[in-house]
Amino acid sequence: MANVIIRPDWYLPESAVTPEAVYRNRRQFLKTLGMGAGLGGGLLAGDATAAATAKENLKLYPGKRNAKYNPNFRTTPQQWATGFNNFYEFSTDKFQVQRMVGAFRTEPWPVTIGGLCKKPFKMDAQDMVAKFGIEERVHRLRCVEGWGMILPWSGFSLRRLLELAEPTKEARYVKFTTAMIPRQMPGIARLPQYPWPYTEGLRIAEAMHDLTFVATGMYGKPLLKQNGAPIRLVVPWKYGYKSIKSIVKIEFVRKQPKTLWNTLSAVEYPFESNVDPAKPHPRWSQASEEMKGMNGLRVRTLKYNGYRDVAGLYRR
Repeated sequence: MANVIIRPDWYLPESAVTPEAVYRNRRQFLKTLGMGAGLGGGLLAGDATAAATAKENLKLYPGKRNAKYNPNFRTTPQQWATGFNNFYEFSTDKFQVQRMVGAFRTEPWPVTIGGLCKKPFKMDAQDMVAKFGIEERVHRLRCVEGWGMILPWSGFSLRRLLELAEPTKEARYVKFTTAMIPRQMPGIARLPQYPWPYTEGLRIAEAMHDLTFVATGMYGKPLLKQNGAPIRLVVPWKYGYKSIKSIVKIEFVRKQPKTLWNTLSAVEYPFESNVDPAKPHPRWSQASEEMKGMNGLRVRTLKYNGYRDVAGLYRR
């Protein structure tokens, strides 16, 4: 295939990483961070507490880079990471999402953890950051649409959060749910045929794997709204739609949960959704991917997106 660079593993050259300067400019960051600006009027007590915690949490960024996930290459440019976003609750136009998130409030942000567990609880996203701290990891993101990015995520292992709830032996899957606030998320009304809210799921062994990450930031700063603030999932060996954004609920369940894209088209969006170049999408090949922000560079797609450590999860 013309213009395809074949690599022996998932590392890319330094020239393929997005420069941080391109990723974030300060004015846009302050506008879309959701730190209480634009709320109007006085803050409620809960809002003020969340805002104070968020301000204190800023001191944690950037987190220490995890040596295990510290590949020696550049990350995707800022304008692509923050300006080209799949977030249908706001818009189906990837370039418009960043312009549609202004009314979206991300503080306070209580997340419910429950289902088949011994100790269900509710915790604000900012309290999670304060409790678990953050580390930085550079992971590849592979979209089912045939493009990819390389992003420095900040956050903590999902396993640490799930273990607090002490899931029971009956729990076989973990279901995740995104916020559904039509007044703040205008894209929902434009897609009434979609089974909102957005839901996703993992087998419990996948959810507990070290690679499965709760992201609270990118490029050494808290997440912007268009990137899934205040917390989202990062499952780097699966197609990007499995990395659900703006999570409000996590549930331990016995049966495989219904998910939005799998409900719309199980053939095109299977529940497992592991990256596999040998399994084409019904409408296009998955053999290679365009690296966004890299002047049209295409690279060969690798099974599990190059994260071969997860292969043991699928041996039968």
